[in-house]
Amino acid sequence: MRIRLLAVGTRMPGWVSEGIEEYRKRLPRDFALEIEEIAPGQRGKNADVARAVALEAQRIRERLRGDEITVALEVQGQAWSTQRLAREAEEWRLAGRDVALLIGGPDGLCPQLSASADRCWSLSPLTLPHPLVRVILAEQLYRAWTLLVGHPYHR
Repeated sequence: MRIRLLAVGTRMPGWVSEGIEEYRKRLPRDFALEIEEIAPGQRGKNADVARAVALEAQRIRERLRGDEITVALEVQGQAWSTQRLAREAEEWRLAGRDVALLIGGPDGLCPQLSASADRCWSLSPLTLPHPLVRVILAEQLYRAWTLLVGHPYHR
């Protein structure tokens, strides 16, 4: 199973890449995490935010493969404990399908894209900076994997 993180935003700080890589290298091949950055829509003083969000959604849709389980990360999504994430990941693996985790830009995901996702997951009711979300996701996926295999990391 491959897990692809499709995230709007490019040029992350070095600490983000280092943090993600730390957890990626710990994951086995059958639970691999890949990061794909999506160019954000144009924003500025007189920019049309709805148009930017729609463009980001289009760019995400172009990267989806059709056979993946899609999980939209949304503040309004369902909160999962680490144990719940591990159960979800086990279901993904048993289904024999890859997974695409979707992270929107500064104004979130397009509502239609979120509505079409297989699941909507909320990491927190807090507003988290997008770079930090990537690191948290990588760590939580690693932690979920350790739960599944009985590794002592999760205590």
